[in-house]
Amino acid sequence: MSKVTVVGAGNVGATCAEVVTRKNFAQEVILVDIKEGIAEGKALDMLQVGPIEGFESRIKGVTNDYASTANSDVVVVTSGAPRKPGMNREDLININAPIVASVVKSALEYSPNAVFVIVANPLDTMTYHALKATGLPSERVVGMAGILDTARFRASLAQEIGVSPQDIHSIILGEHGDSMVVLPRYTTVGGIPVTEIYSSERVLEIAEASKKGGGFITKMLGTSAWYAPGAAAAQMAEAIVLNTQRVFPASAYLTGQYGQNDIYLGTPVVLGKGGVQRIIELQLTETEKAQLAKSAEQVRSVNALLPK
Repeated sequence: MSKVTVVGAGNVGATCAEVVTRKNFAQEVILVDIKEGIAEGKALDMLQVGPIEGFESRIKGVTNDYASTANSDVVVVTSGAPRKPGMNREDLININAPIVASVVKSALEYSPNAVFVIVANPLDTMTYHALKATGLPSERVVGMAGILDTARFRASLAQEIGVSPQDIHSIILGEHGDSMVVLPRYTTVGGIPVTEIYSSERVLEIAEASKKGGGFITKMLGTSAWYAPGAAAAQMAEAIVLNTQRVFPASAYLTGQYGQNDIYLGTPVVLGKGGVQRIIELQLTETEKAQLAKSAEQVRSVNALLPK
């Protein structure tokens, strides 16, 4: 019986749990929070959508009860403080590092074979922190970043060109943040390189704007986005549970790829049973290599702030 746990019943976590439940690929979904009644109430509300929408996944909310998460296939960690206006991801590290470490250790005690999908920010650093806190094989700890980042780029590009976003595919490398590396030459529309059917200059402008997509939403809402991040994490959970071996951009642990070691950075991966089954290393131009190296430096500077 497949089982998915989502830790954190805030906006992102609740959205993730709802999408997982609606997609019906997990027989059991557990939503965990530290605030009494929040996860229970939201889960009950989601459960009651089942007769309306026609899904059969069972969802249950609990307060700090990790025993209920036992034998989960996937644990999605969304707990921690959201980014607020004027706050960058680095500002969150002292708040979120102890929370993430506590959550992954508690969940691992009851689900020793689980794959952990980290959503807490600063994402690449928190994913690295989760790996070090658990001592798990790196393929079982992966960060949700690239699916969200490319979705923002794909959505904007689809509107600009006037095509379905389903026909646009793209790859983003590096940090989940302002130094991410968008690769227009790896962007296609229905399999056609986008630069062959649309202005290269305008594609680059949209790509640059997409880097700041999260901050733009935060400025408008007063808190981080949640619909797209929650859905992106749910899509990763689906690939792992069903072993679909989808190729997704994600924050993965590098061991020499792109000349980087002991760091989590965005890269295409094959995602399926057991987590990251393979890292796909792209051939980059000298300019792209320099951009990725700069992005890695940014992530390393944040990693250095982690508690020892």
